Amino acid sequence: MTTPAQAWAEMLAGNERFIAGTPSHPRQDVDRRTEIAQGQAPDVALFGCSDSRLAAEIIFDKGLGDLFVVRNAGQVISDSVVGSLEYAVGVLGVPLIVVLGHDECGAVRAAIDSVGVDAPALPPFVAGLVNRIVPAVRRVKANGENLDSQDVGREHLRAAIAELIGSSELISDAIAAGTLAVVGANYRLLEGRAVPDVIIGSV
Repeated sequence: MTTPAQAWAEMLAGNERFIAGTPSHPRQDVDRRTEIAQGQAPDVALFGCSDSRLAAEIIFDKGLGDLFVVRNAGQVISDSVVGSLEYAVGVLGVPLIVVLGHDECGAVRAAIDSVGVDAPALPPFVAGLVNRIVPAVRRVKANGENLDSQDVGREHLRAAIAELIGSSELISDAIAAGTLAVVGANYRLLEGRAVPDVIIGSV
């Protein structure tokens, strides 16, 4: 069985190959497709932003069946996100959850802009997502910091992880048992590097 530390080491190794421009594109052939057709056993669940520049299997050099991926704009915690990650942990037995934010996030920028004077109204469902990021904007502002999208994005990433663990007894129990770790990382679009910011559990 893969440990949280082993799973994270493999993610880092794959990201390094991607950064260097030497990906191995593992487990992407016909044999792998046949192998996993009847079931899945991923080593990592990844919850990230829907941004088109954040293709998880590419930036971590993974293949079919390696990652259980959950995404929405701005990586906003919701019942469906928590339920999906509980499925990954409780049913599929993944030892690692990676929560992935990134720089230049459109949802974070929209949240910053939304607190400005005379900010235009957003479409209702977009507003529902953006409003979940606004508390991070207000915390950064209250600390006297400039409303930089990277600072707000980092604050939102940390809050999302806290909300995930606080809302799921299954996930928090697995962390306490040492069978699961959660890593929050920020992805640098230009460099291609996923930089860890929050580590909960043993990796």
